[in-house]
Amino acid sequence: MDVQELGREAVAGLAAALASGCLPSDAAGLAGLLTGLEELKATAAAVQARVSVALADGLVAEQRAAGVPAARLGRGVSAAVAFARRESPHAGDRWLGFARVLVAEMPHTYRLLEQGVLSEFRATVIVRETACLSLADRRRVDAEITADPRVASWGTRQLAAEVQRIAYRLDPHAFVRRNERAVKDRNVSLRPAPDGMTWLTALLPLAQGVSCLKALNDAAGSAQAAGDGRSRGQVMADTLVERLTGQASADAVGVGVLLVMSEDTLFNQACDPALVPGLGYLPAPAARSLVAQAADGQTRSWLRRIYQQPTSGELIGLDSKARVFPAGLAMLIQARDQTCRTPWCDAPIRHSDHVIPVAEGGTTSYANGQGLCEACNHTKQAPGWETLPRPGPHAPITITTPTGQTRTTTAPRPPGTPTRPQVTRVDFIWSTAA
Repeated sequence: MDVQELGREAVAGLAAALASGCLPSDAAGLAGLLTGLEELKATAAAVQARVSVALADGLVAEQRAAGVPAARLGRGVSAAVAFARRESPHAGDRWLGFARVLVAEMPHTYRLLEQGVLSEFRATVIVRETACLSLADRRRVDAEITADPRVASWGTRQLAAEVQRIAYRLDPHAFVRRNERAVKDRNVSLRPAPDGMTWLTALLPLAQGVSCLKALNDAAGSAQAAGDGRSRGQVMADTLVERLTGQASADAVGVGVLLVMSEDTLFNQACDPALVPGLGYLPAPAARSLVAQAADGQTRSWLRRIYQQPTSGELIGLDSKARVFPAGLAMLIQARDQTCRTPWCDAPIRHSDHVIPVAEGGTTSYANGQGLCEACNHTKQAPGWETLPRPGPHAPITITTPTGQTRTTTAPRPPGTPTRPQVTRVDFIWSTAA
């Protein structure tokens, strides 16, 4: 029996014991059990860190032995670790960086994690707040912070503050350099939120962020003083949209999204939701409202029809009546896959690429296409990675990692269930602000 099977049996045994009623009957016993389970999670995280480093080092050694150029050594390694941990390649890359530092440079923090004194997140805080230091200074912080008996009871903010205090004492110039680098990382991102909403996030220098929030707060205060019935948060959100887009009101902003819906939803008041590729589902009434805004001439808009296979609902083709779009085939693949096709990676699609490379006989076709984020598209070209299309509905693809782990993924099912015995139509409504 291998280690993975032993681990599964141990967890299954614990779960079975708890499910059979072997729970403590008193509050103190239940609290103690919760504490013990948290310590078990921390210990498992410490072991995972050491195993992750060993796996990564082994894969790099295999690449070196295979003659991979030095500039390409390590490509795809963190993605293989992420695959084994069942998380996105981006999360796997961050985890592997944390694990390497923890195992090789911070033995005292590792020991407390292994003993269950620190949680995985709190160990991550210590590693993160010492990232700007030299190896010697990082080890000094590691020894000093873990020697404090209060470390087990500090809150996360206090722990971060204490680590920063020691780090600043050791190398104040490093903090200045870290801040300068952080300013270069400023950016804006958009993520899906529940109920047809999104989170628009800006990472800004402190002074700029405070200034933006104050401007929105001032606008909300003025509006409410004038009798505006909206809440403060609503006024702030609407003001943000109006000032960023230059529109007179938030409701006048153009429908700058791509909608996928069945014609029953569009024309027959069906309840199947519409899809915004890469962001999630939108309730049918909200989608019809957006279409109505475009139809009323509030924005420039046009339609692109995409056809479904009548029994499975799989997207199979599109027409060419739209005028301002990326290449039709790439757009169809993006609509089909919605987000990156790598397991556990839900990053936005940046590349439409071949499943089987052209150099290996792959064709530039819908069946041999997949939508990938930029990082995953580069990873699949690393030694030991293989992707193969499989027969079946919704474009099955089997991915094999350098360690031999495999997983088959399929594209999400499009919204709406075809009911007619012929090919039905799905409308893409795309519009831009005037």
